Amino acid sequence: MKVYTYSQARQRLASLLNEARRDGKVQIRRRDGQMFVVQPAPTSRAALDVPGVKAKLPAGELAEILRETRESGDRFWNRHQPTKRMRPGRVGRVD
Repeated sequence: MKVYTYSQARQRLASLLNEARRDGKVQIRRRDGQMFVVQPAPTSRAALDVPGVKAKLPAGELAEILRETRESGDRFWNRHQPTKRMRPGRVGRVD
């Protein structure tokens, strides 16, 4: 890890930050001997923050795919829910 004096760090701040990003950490030493570490902050990305995909679809094709997907999902979820009310105490029987 590279150590810079305060004066060097002040004169070369942009390159010092680039070096910290590249190497992980950079130290700065003050005249009185105190040491400080400069390191990049962790980036927080959302789980759904993903790059887009170029899919050269004809106009309306994406909307059709989404509609079909939603309909098939509705069929899946509705299949597992009883359509009629069940009598209390009778497991598995539908009125």
